[in-house]
Amino acid sequence: MMRPLFFIVATLAVMGLGYWAYHENYKTQASLDEVRDLQSDIGRMRERLAVLKAEWAYLNRPDRLRDLARLNYDQLGLFPLDPDQFGRVDQVAYPDEPAGLPLPRASDAVDVQGRLTEIEDLPMLVDQLAGDLEKTE
Repeated sequence: MMRPLFFIVATLAVMGLGYWAYHENYKTQASLDEVRDLQSDIGRMRERLAVLKAEWAYLNRPDRLRDLARLNYDQLGLFPLDPDQFGRVDQVAYPDEPAGLPLPRASDAVDVQGRLTEIEDLPMLVDQLAGDLEKTE
C-alpha cells in the first residue's frame, strides 16, 4: 500500500521539479537576452557619444569661432577672441563669507572619546534596567 503511494508522490515531485527547472530556464534565457540588448544599447550610445564629442570639438575650434564672431558682429556684437581677454585666477573677486552661516570653530569640537566609557558600561546599565523592571512587576 505504501509503495505505490510513494511512487506516485515521487513521480509528481519529479514532474513538478522538471516544470520548475523548465520555467527557470526560460526566465534565465529572457534575462540573458535583455542583458545582451542592454549591452548593445550601451555600445551604440558610447559610439554616438564619441561622435558627438568629435563634432563638439570640431565646432568649437578657435579659428571657426573667430570667423563666426567676425561674420556676425553686426547682429550679435561679439568680438573675436584674443589672448589678453583671459584673466588670472587671482583676479577673480570671490564673495565674502555670508553673515548668516558662521563656520564652526575648532574650540567647538565635541569630545567623542568620553562617550566610549558609556558604551563599555552598557551591559551593566542593561542589567540595572532589567533589575528595575523586575522590582516594578
